[in-house]
Amino acid sequence: MTMPSTNPLLQTTDLPLFDQIKPEHVNAAVDQLLSAASDALEQVTQDAFPAEWQAIAKVLDVRTERLGSAWGAVSHLNSVADSPELRAAYNDALPKVTEFWTRLGADERLYAKYKAVNSALLDNAQQQALKNALRNFVLGGAELQGENKQRYAAIQERMAELSQKFSENALDATDRFSLFVTEEELAGVPEDVKNTARAAAEKEGQSGYKLTLKMPCYLPVMQFAVSSDLRQKLYRAYVTRASDQADTQFSELDNGKLIQEILQLRQEEATLLGYQNFAEVSVATKMADSPAKVIAFLRDLSMRARPFAEKDLQDMRQFAAEHLNLQNPQAWDWPYIGEKLKEARYSFSEQEVKQYFTAPKVLQGLFKIIETLFEVSIRPDTAPVWHPAVGFYRIERNGQLVGQFYLDPPARAGKRGGAWMDDVRSRWLRPDNGQLQTPVAHLVCNFAEGVDGNPALLTHDDVITLFHEFGHGLHHMLTQVNERDVSGISGVEWDAVELPSQFMENFCWEWPVIKHMTAHVKTGEPLPKALFDKMVAAKNFQSGLQTLRQIEFALLDMLLHSEHNPQDDFMPVLYKVRAEVAVIQPPEFNRMAHTFSHIFAGGYAAGYYSYKWAEVLSADAYAAFEETAQADGSPSLETGRRYRQAILEAGGSRPALDSFIAFRGREPSINALLKHQGMSTN
Repeated sequence: MTMPSTNPLLQTTDLPLFDQIKPEHVNAAVDQLLSAASDALEQVTQDAFPAEWQAIAKVLDVRTERLGSAWGAVSHLNSVADSPELRAAYNDALPKVTEFWTRLGADERLYAKYKAVNSALLDNAQQQALKNALRNFVLGGAELQGENKQRYAAIQERMAELSQKFSENALDATDRFSLFVTEEELAGVPEDVKNTARAAAEKEGQSGYKLTLKMPCYLPVMQFAVSSDLRQKLYRAYVTRASDQADTQFSELDNGKLIQEILQLRQEEATLLGYQNFAEVSVATKMADSPAKVIAFLRDLSMRARPFAEKDLQDMRQFAAEHLNLQNPQAWDWPYIGEKLKEARYSFSEQEVKQYFTAPKVLQGLFKIIETLFEVSIRPDTAPVWHPAVGFYRIERNGQLVGQFYLDPPARAGKRGGAWMDDVRSRWLRPDNGQLQTPVAHLVCNFAEGVDGNPALLTHDDVITLFHEFGHGLHHMLTQVNERDVSGISGVEWDAVELPSQFMENFCWEWPVIKHMTAHVKTGEPLPKALFDKMVAAKNFQSGLQTLRQIEFALLDMLLHSEHNPQDDFMPVLYKVRAEVAVIQPPEFNRMAHTFSHIFAGGYAAGYYSYKWAEVLSADAYAAFEETAQADGSPSLETGRRYRQAILEAGGSRPALDSFIAFRGREPSINALLKHQGMSTN
């Protein structure tokens, strides 16, 4: 009789034991789970094993899901609680895990077994999952032979290593920088930001204020600090992170050579698979027809946005000269000028608004709109967590568990920047025990923490970010599909996966929603309607500039993966894109690509355009709510139900376009996006 394992990664608990997982557990668990998954692969690829969907799932998918869950927990901790010991254990296991998934995805015996499955015996969701699986085998190298197959596997392993190193360099370059300043240098910076900076300095036994490149510190200093010299220091440090332009003390964190090698390996992979470039590989699994169509879409949107961006820039130049005595603004001056112009034009500041958005009240309001619109209830729950700031919740409908989620809001050292949703497990009618497994998600942000006993204060942009990530979470958790590979976000085309997240952002501009989620940090008073009206008036402030910035990123991504020769230096592509798209040219030392983690350490390679394309989908979807709004402006529950059933519950069980048409009754149109962003010429 075998003794139960004390390794938390090997225990078959309902949820990961995040509070018990230690670096020394990682490799022992991974080795055991890899061995079990490899045994399952050998079993199902035997000639005698039936070519039946459920039979394969019962043996192989059950084992690989166990491996995926454990490795997912380790990867998650690597992102939110990085330490030298965990990083070492993760990097030690990464090649083994990558090798297995690459081998699985390229196994010609398993490919043949799936090809032999009789799809007529499957339900619609299973048929879609099988179709995706066969396509993924081809993209995974299952049709390659001999040396080509070995080379493909070596490329996957090396790219996993490079992406991880890219991410580590970006995190370390952000975490290691600090600047200690005096109170005089922080003139204009909001009190809560100064209080946090002072507390950070005191924690290190220093006088004055500690500034960092974490967004809750960096952005308000850029927007509000009167000192152009201070803004210049922070700007230069921020835009040269992990690059050859950074201070020499950070030179070992330069991502330049990693980018070059990643691009070369992606091109080699594309060639092996019979594609001209990696962009073609990328769009093979997306809604877009071709890289050329994507590039044309981006350039068309750029042309439409450009007049608005030029007007935005002209307004800022004029204001800077007349009111701020800035005749020749530099890159580090624009956020400050923009904030001052916004305050002058609309008579409010982001800091004034921020006092009303306390984190507990915002969460309460967010839950209220979700509960109302999607006919669920959200309740606090308990689970092992990795940090005291993490909350855990359950979503129910009619007393039945629908899904659960972890919420990790604050920025801290050892936690990578940005915000994201990740899955812990998917909804699945399990083939091993016949039980329905409910979905669980991670929702991670990087907001400022509360200071001096006060709750954390969120900017309105933070609120939008929170709604955005919850949109992803709802897509994952509200699915009603029982087939794991196409339930929730699984199997959804990458350029449609941002639809539910960007859709949720719209509610941050609706008074019936906002009025329930504000309470002034000192007085408890709700946000005044007059102040909200000013916010709405300012909603599309500089939307032309913001649109061009996103297009600049997306076009750079597509050109690097299509027209660029990866043997050449990639920086000229960035300069070329800026010359074509940007109306504000950044300084030559700006190395934005070196921390462009979405495409070099995330899943967005040749796919960053998805944000803009999904904005078309989400704006058009939200227009259905505007067309059916109730008399007081609150959303129609009937429209909410249709959206939930057509988009969220369907998950990846059918093509995203079919789901959109099921909800909207037609294909998407760009008109709603242009109107929403104040760039409609009609």
